[in-house]
Amino acid sequence: MKKLLSVLFLSAMFIMPASAQVKWQTIEQASQVNTKNNKKMFFIDFSTSWCGWCKKMDRDTFSDPVVAAILNKYFIPVRFDAEGNSSFSWNDVKYSNTQVPGQKAQTHPFTRAILGQKIGYPSFAVFNSQRGLTQILQGYQGAYEFSMQLWYLCSGDSQRYTYDEYQQIFQTEIKPGMMKKLGF
Repeated sequence: MKKLLSVLFLSAMFIMPASAQVKWQTIEQASQVNTKNNKKMFFIDFSTSWCGWCKKMDRDTFSDPVVAAILNKYFIPVRFDAEGNSSFSWNDVKYSNTQVPGQKAQTHPFTRAILGQKIGYPSFAVFNSQRGLTQILQGYQGAYEFSMQLWYLCSGDSQRYTYDEYQQIFQTEIKPGMMKKLGF
């Protein structure tokens, strides 16, 4: 019986896909990308260390192989601490956050500049390859919904369909081609 359980356990390890890894960059790394040669869109994840929904996105959504494949293949994925102390330039604007020791963390000026009055976590900003803001997504989303939104933005389908139309045809007409392009 122990042998049978061992064989079943080992078999399951080889059948189950390993959790995928998004190849996150820092905002400093992304700000150095030469936009003249860049073909990928920028995806910025605005999160904080205390955000429970951000941690749930890490566990449930960003670890999904399809979501990770889309982000790694079609985007420059950036993890940004929305209350951090980083200093960098984005679109020729310098951003820095100076925290006063002992005081509550404050929202980074870059976070305020991009998200405006709708600051909440998790939030995501999508920029085109030239760093022009194209979309802001907010709140927790499961892997299926998130992969559909990412594909809608990076595939050019946003030029052909409204998002309502897209949701209706995604499973039958869009997803099979998406999966093939991603190598699944």
